[in-house]
Amino acid sequence: MKIIIGGAGTVGRHLAEVLAAGGNDITVIEQSASRLQALENELDIGTLRANCAHAPALAEAGVSGCDMFVAATNNDEVNLLSAAVASAMGAARCVARIHHRAYFDTEGFSYKRQLGIDHLICPEYATAVAIARTLRNPGSLAVENFARDQIEMQELKVSDNAKALGVPLSALVLPKGVRIATVTHGERSFIPEASTAIARGDIVTLVGEKSHFDTARKLLQPEKVKKKHVVIMGESAMGVWLCRALRQRHFAVRIYVFGRERAEEIAAKLPHVTVIVADPAEPSVFAEEHIADADAFVALTDDDEHNILAAAHAKSVGTKLAIAVTARSTYLHLLKHVGIDRAFSPRSVAAKEIQLLLEPGPVRVVASLVEATADVYEVAVGAKAPAAGLALKNINLPGPCVVAAIQRGEDVQVPGADTKIEPGDYLLVIGRRDMNKPLKKLFAGK
Repeated sequence: MKIIIGGAGTVGRHLAEVLAAGGNDITVIEQSASRLQALENELDIGTLRANCAHAPALAEAGVSGCDMFVAATNNDEVNLLSAAVASAMGAARCVARIHHRAYFDTEGFSYKRQLGIDHLICPEYATAVAIARTLRNPGSLAVENFARDQIEMQELKVSDNAKALGVPLSALVLPKGVRIATVTHGERSFIPEASTAIARGDIVTLVGEKSHFDTARKLLQPEKVKKKHVVIMGESAMGVWLCRALRQRHFAVRIYVFGRERAEEIAAKLPHVTVIVADPAEPSVFAEEHIADADAFVALTDDDEHNILAAAHAKSVGTKLAIAVTARSTYLHLLKHVGIDRAFSPRSVAAKEIQLLLEPGPVRVVASLVEATADVYEVAVGAKAPAAGLALKNINLPGPCVVAAIQRGEDVQVPGADTKIEPGDYLLVIGRRDMNKPLKKLFAGK
């Protein structure tokens, strides 16, 4: 594929490395001669020294015939303008990397829709979401940011005293917007039918809207959830997003920041969070604040080395789970050796998102479940699809599968039997492996 990347900063450079390694034809537009020279010395790619927001530069790079344009500079406004211009000039798909919440939220105004941009990617937001999943449930499954993390998916072991025991799914009153997608009974994993009854010790994959998730979980795991104490080090937007993602009654969150003005700003935004002006990596602060007793310590400042040292120290003195965020993905494979449980790199998250977008066709696999017994598919509904305009109850789905969610514009819902499928919808479908062709035929009409 021909891909043009605007910007050769940390994200743009990493994208060029990853996508070039996949055999794609890459051109990078960048104003810094030194950055371009460094790329040319290491990668077999095309380069152009120019402003990626200028139409003549995009034309010279061949944007009208490219398969994808990615605006990945460090400036949100430049990225939005570049992607909008590239879209108007004929790029097949346009992606803009942004980090400011005002551009990412869709309440009241959608920059993505109004500017004709196909995808907005926020590595910091996506990283915060991934960390939150890890903290909510170590067995939680990512659905690759489908619908901005409005859909949750978890594997849960059914408790001995669960209310759902022995009840057929047809009679199990789950909250609206939640589905049981897979069941593992002993050595056998399968997609359940209406007559399937949940048994003691089963492992189920629960999928649904986050707002109803806890209610559904109680039918399978009625035990009271123990409050988790989470310590966050870092005052960036990523830290704020993580605090918001953990706004649940069974989390007690402390965030440590280094400036009083920023602390007051965060405290006003996040009344459910305890904000402290201090460096928890300092031994005296660590001891006074009893951080060793926390269930999780998350280091996400802008300083990789500080994050690594702080997380390693937290783990060494007894914190149950230590997480570090690093800008440089080259550190990731080293961190387990110093005791850090999980590590995340925002630029690696961005590269993975874009790699998924490059998968051809209207059907793509975004995750696998229960040891690859079932796959999670994202399906784009075409205008001439046989299923378009029909209610789910009238669609003959190929084999055992579940339409777990529908994204229509900026709205997301877990559908019911009477929900109609419309052209332009994106579906989250859970089914057996190798269903690409029948799903494509049914929902894309190809």
